Amino acid sequence: MSGHSKFSNIKHRKERSDAAKAKVFTRLGRELIIAVKHGGGEPASNGRLRDAIAKAKAGNMPNDTIDRIIKKTAGGANDMDYEAITYEGYGPGGVAVIVEALTDNRNRAAANVRNAFTKGGGNMGATGCVSFLFEDKGVIAVPRASYEDEEQLMLLALESGASDFTAEDDNFYILTEPDDFSAVRETMEVSGVPAVSAETAKIPVTSVKLADAEDIKKMNKLLDLLDEEDDVQNVYHNWEI
Repeated sequence: MSGHSKFSNIKHRKERSDAAKAKVFTRLGRELIIAVKHGGGEPASNGRLRDAIAKAKAGNMPNDTIDRIIKKTAGGANDMDYEAITYEGYGPGGVAVIVEALTDNRNRAAANVRNAFTKGGGNMGATGCVSFLFEDKGVIAVPRASYEDEEQLMLLALESGASDFTAEDDNFYILTEPDDFSAVRETMEVSGVPAVSAETAKIPVTSVKLADAEDIKKMNKLLDLLDEEDDVQNVYHNWEI
């Protein structure tokens, strides 16, 4: 499929983060910590931890680093108490933006996210102001180059409980409802399907094009500023890049 991809916001976010691997590992580590604190350090009995481990591995976090974070947290050494907060707002030209944060200081996080919106030519809005423009989905990306039989993969995905399957230029995308994500991801893993990413995400149902060069410059600045924030975990938007 050529042209705009509705998954480009996820892809764009990852490309921006890959330039700072240490920051990516910090965010992945934070998800591991939260998963252990919510369900314990045994992956066999903690589905959220299994998903966090799979996401960390897809992000190229070394296995020994993953194990160290899990053991340290399970042993009570990680005393950070992170709170999950979601911010919503608009970027230049009416682009919808959702920011997911994990923070130990909600006042700091709110101030920094608001500052990023302001400097990026947008404004932070009330809860719910743009969330209706996105769908929550599980998204598993499989490189087309590493799995040649598209029909076989599609059948495997749908039979395991996936809700949709699509092909882009570089990847196959397996979509699930959020509640079915873990089961489908684990089936793909057991079946030896290589995934470059596997996560629950917010997929835009509509997109916004920016024609004005200044708006494009400001939107990129907004994404850069959010990417620099330590409290920010994920950024979703409906900008058609």
